[in-house]
Amino acid sequence: MRRLTRLGTTAILATGLCAGAVAAPDVLVAPAMAKTVRAKLDIPALRKQLNSGKPAQINAALSTIADAGARARPLLVDLNGLLGAGVGLAQLPKLIKVTAELKDASSSKVIAPYVRHRSKPVRRAAAAGLSRTGGKAAVAGLRKGLRSRDAAVRGISASGLGTLGAKEALPDLFKAFDRNVGEAAAAIGQLCSKKQCEKFLGSLGKTPFDIMSSGIDEILFRKPAEVSDEEKIAVVVRLRELGTKDVGKYLSKVSSRWPKESSKKVKKAIDDAVAAVGGASSDEE
Repeated sequence: MRRLTRLGTTAILATGLCAGAVAAPDVLVAPAMAKTVRAKLDIPALRKQLNSGKPAQINAALSTIADAGARARPLLVDLNGLLGAGVGLAQLPKLIKVTAELKDASSSKVIAPYVRHRSKPVRRAAAAGLSRTGGKAAVAGLRKGLRSRDAAVRGISASGLGTLGAKEALPDLFKAFDRNVGEAAAAIGQLCSKKQCEKFLGSLGKTPFDIMSSGIDEILFRKPAEVSDEEKIAVVVRLRELGTKDVGKYLSKVSSRWPKESSKKVKKAIDDAVAAVGGASSDEE
């Protein structure tokens, strides 16, 4: 029986080796065949299209640039120039978006004025674009966006300032928060210092908790170098004192999302608060 087994195994191995010998060239060739060579970007031709003044050609160029990504960076000057000079209303949102995707601060200066454009799609594209281009001009533009009559622009601007880490905009964000710009809560949570975080927490019980929680979340999950364990525990204590069902549900979710490598002291404070307020801790779920 052993002899048959060995012979069978040998035969199978031999067959496999033979098959491998035949298949090997295919295995080696397949990856090479699978490679797709990206077509070279015709910068001069695209530049000509962008500056043609013809909407159809401009649109075609913008589509190609959008697909090309960083390879289209040589056309940044042309894109900025178009934004500065102005194009047809139909092309503006796409032009702003494509330019912003190149993530260059030089574009912020020409994009910023569009935050106050009469067209809703244009001003919203501008606010969203500035959070990608960054720099002082972007921050200045987004601070103006916080005062827009367009609620969407106000919200996008608040989120953008948080994304850009614009701590200098905190006074504007607090004003926006007081004017019911919900997105300002999360931005404040991303940026606030100890005193500013305490000021924000002063709105607990006055502002709807679903809005407050977006800012509290940012505070609790910030790096220890930015917000200490003691400060985070103080936040949890404030929530525990508030003691509502919403707080219990929220802290239960925070407990379940708390990273294993993060502070055990803060985790214990969260779980103790959940037990006191009501709700199941992550360990009980």
